[in-house]
Amino acid sequence: MRILASLCIGLIAALHLYIAWFEMFAWTTRGPAVFTAFPADLFESTTAMAANQGLYNSFLAAGLIWSLFIKDDIWQRRVATCFLLFVAMAGLFGAYTVSPRTALVQSVPAVIALLLVWLGRGR
Repeated sequence: MRILASLCIGLIAALHLYIAWFEMFAWTTRGPAVFTAFPADLFESTTAMAANQGLYNSFLAAGLIWSLFIKDDIWQRRVATCFLLFVAMAGLFGAYTVSPRTALVQSVPAVIALLLVWLGRGR
């Protein structure tokens, strides 16, 4: 169970690294094809905003990756829980403000990983 939890955490971290890259470096090139409801002429003027969001996504990824290297089981679980809750809440907020699909992409995997983290805890 712990290996599966770590795998899920790693995959969620990779997803957030991809989101960070996308928002920081591919916003104007790939953004219009992904966010078709957003007016194409606004991508250039929102580059700094997207890069800022990308930086926050990189922080989420960094925290999740950090949790994988913590040796103490209790602290590993606490740090993983903290960052997975951040991801889940960001997904819920994104679902409310942008698209319900955001919850499916971010919140659902984070909640699954949280369950695995807490079901796999050993004493």
